[in-house]
Amino acid sequence: MTYQEVLDFLFPLHRFGMKPGLERVLELMEVLGSPQERLGQVIHIAGTNGKGTVAAATASIFQTAGRKTALYTSPHFVDFTERIRIDGQQIPREKVAYYCSKLRDSVIEKHATFFEATTAIAFAWFADEGVECSVIETGMGGRLDATNIVQSDYAVITSIGLDHTTWLGSTIADIAAEKAAIIKKGCRVFTAVENPDAFQPIARQAAMCDAPIFIAGRDVACSVVKAEEMMLEIGIRTARHDYNALKAPLTGSFHAANLTLAVMLAEDVGIAPGDIQIGIEQLNQTGYRGRLERIGKSPTLFLDVSHNPDGMRETVNALMPFRNTYMDVYIMLGLASDKDALSIVRELCRLGGSFVTVGIPSERSISPDDLGAICRNEKVPVVVFDSGKEGLHYLREKAKPEDMVLVTGSFYLAGDIISQYDKAIC
Repeated sequence: MTYQEVLDFLFPLHRFGMKPGLERVLELMEVLGSPQERLGQVIHIAGTNGKGTVAAATASIFQTAGRKTALYTSPHFVDFTERIRIDGQQIPREKVAYYCSKLRDSVIEKHATFFEATTAIAFAWFADEGVECSVIETGMGGRLDATNIVQSDYAVITSIGLDHTTWLGSTIADIAAEKAAIIKKGCRVFTAVENPDAFQPIARQAAMCDAPIFIAGRDVACSVVKAEEMMLEIGIRTARHDYNALKAPLTGSFHAANLTLAVMLAEDVGIAPGDIQIGIEQLNQTGYRGRLERIGKSPTLFLDVSHNPDGMRETVNALMPFRNTYMDVYIMLGLASDKDALSIVRELCRLGGSFVTVGIPSERSISPDDLGAICRNEKVPVVVFDSGKEGLHYLREKAKPEDMVLVTGSFYLAGDIISQYDKAIC
């Protein structure tokens, strides 16, 4: 198979949707020689928001410390290979074709999903390359997520909020229990969850598995020193070291809890403080992007992938201190149809801007007209376009150099804009 043939084969698997369960992915792994058993030290990360940041920070620290580090995240922005990396380098396209060729018949026979096939490809490459550690981000939930076939050494649960309720449950406690299922016998657990309804299922699962649990904010103190555009400075005090001026190329103080989790885990593994500091500073070496990332100036353009009310609240809170430094604010918003669009729009209204609603390149996109109607009902100015490309063209004409543009709501929309926009980070 060529790489293009692989994409033509894999992407239609989305038609199978999400089919929770581990039987199919285990059968795919068997075809490849059970690579999930050869991933080195495994760090498994779940959570409603913050998974990507913790995964990138952890991988960056391990990589800086000289450990051959695998990183598996989803979804991608522009190219499929972004999901699967070793030491920051994307999987070669010929390797994708090689592993997919071996899996093709089994994928067809088992009616495997896109994510199951992708997970098999990733784990096979990681195992064959002899990685020392693997940082694995769940796709959705935890208990029946395709990644939950690993025997993790560390389980990280970032935050718990209402998202994917059709699959994970309608309450915070239900969702927490699903995500807590990544905790395995004897692993070590790190979490930033504070809500008692969310924490109790995590603590219960940890106790059942004899897994010690460490809590950011309780066991390790963290404070925000300075929060600027694309620069967050925090102080973290552990029993081992004081990180007085830990700097990360991030916008938003909400990232502090996620970075604290990465630091706690790295210290537990035994990584030196100097490597931890450099790893946080060089977070982007892992391919991390799209979290209030500034990709343009004149006007300033922020790219963000928040797609639920909790995440959008943090996004808006992060931007509010800078709001008055801009004349006008334009918000390009595209969402999947299963999202709480009204709550998301209401959070964004706090920025006091004008909306541009667009469709996202996914069959699950909410109609931009319907999204526009929600904005009108909230009494905010809105224009509607079919695609991010059209919306971006409009904003390039409309927005002035002293304005701010926020593109948010979806990984798919962010990828669409990245593919259209000047990729050089300004």
